[in-house]
Amino acid sequence: MADRTVPEWVRWVALAVAVGILVIFLVAQRQSVDVSYGRSPSTSTKIDEPSAGEPAAVTVPSVEEMTALVAARDVVRLPGSIAFWDEAKVRAAAPAQRILVAPPGLDKAERARVHDVENATIRIVGTEVSGGLYQASGSTITSWRAQFATGDVTSLLLTLLAADQDQPEPADVDTVTRRDPTAAELATVVADLRRTKMHLAEGATLTGIPAEAGTAAFPSGNALYVAFPQQKPGQPLPRYGPALAATFPGTPIVVMYGSWIEYDGPEAADFAELTAASYYGRFGDLLSRSAYPQRNVLAAWLNRVADVRYSGLFDRPLPYRPLDPLRVSLPVLPWLFAACVAVFLVLSVRSARGRRPEPGPVSTPARLAGLTGLAVEMSALTDEPGVTRGITKLVAARDALGEGLPDQHVRELLDDAESELDEAARLMPFDGFRPADYLKRLA
Repeated sequence: MADRTVPEWVRWVALAVAVGILVIFLVAQRQSVDVSYGRSPSTSTKIDEPSAGEPAAVTVPSVEEMTALVAARDVVRLPGSIAFWDEAKVRAAAPAQRILVAPPGLDKAERARVHDVENATIRIVGTEVSGGLYQASGSTITSWRAQFATGDVTSLLLTLLAADQDQPEPADVDTVTRRDPTAAELATVVADLRRTKMHLAEGATLTGIPAEAGTAAFPSGNALYVAFPQQKPGQPLPRYGPALAATFPGTPIVVMYGSWIEYDGPEAADFAELTAASYYGRFGDLLSRSAYPQRNVLAAWLNRVADVRYSGLFDRPLPYRPLDPLRVSLPVLPWLFAACVAVFLVLSVRSARGRRPEPGPVSTPARLAGLTGLAVEMSALTDEPGVTRGITKLVAARDALGEGLPDQHVRELLDDAESELDEAARLMPFDGFRPADYLKRLA
């Protein structure tokens, strides 16, 4: 008697565990773990277009006129052009070049006219450098700083010429030298910052700080801003950031030189290059040919700062994520389910052999186990609603069987489940999943 009681008890436990695992596994498929600090408060992911008339519209001569100018001179600078380069280095790399330099801010049609000047071997629009089939773009802090702070495109020209001659890409030429600001220069800037938190040098186009973007980037609201126009190439670039950071400790310092933005202050060693690389890597080509006011350039940079801060990369420790037992054990659940079903089926067969039942239809527990196994296999291959409805019926049948409800009621639930699974199986592109065939194979 004891030998029969233990397997019978184990058999029902195995069935209950199998159905429980099935429910847990299916419910977990709809769960996802997402650790986030929340949506970034940045106001935009692009550089806003200038307002009408800001800056003033620029134009270029006709293709014929520009062609005649290039034929007469090796280097043609159209009015409003801002690009400069080390002529000796470029001439040494490729002496026979005809370069057409156009201003930034041209519309699409006028840029097309510049590119239609066929006798120009190199064309520069703003600081965008192209020639033949190639266009040179900055990819390092050194090249971006020279390009956007001083308009120096020496590195871009040398890269373009090397590509055109099938030569290895040369190293960037650092044409920007730095110097500390004089006491008088620093005093002027500090006085304005103490008074208005902003210093605008003569020639700067910054008209004010974008309020929403500034708050998103630096929620403390104590950031200080300094704006200079594009600096002259070949002259040392004053480095105000470290001096101002020493004067205003613990305060974010943002300094603009043309379209080049530098950051000093809290976490500058970890933050400045990261933001510069991501910002100019994304917007460098657009900035090189455009004439955006500094306010628009700064707003996009501040939004990028906010995105970086809310990604957890700047002054925000990564959150503690406690161990999730479900997440760790989820890959094992299908194997546990299969093992429980196998135990139930083996014990059911042994029990049936021991009792020597009269031939007849499949027993209710075996049918429940078989249909449950079929539902698991189908759920991995299709998302048909019939599978979900069938599983719901199987769970109800398991509960009814466990509560000792009439066998007829349990069989009706199993009939409903089998009907739902059969309907879903007929819509699957695979054979062998019809419940009748599946149960026959198990028998």
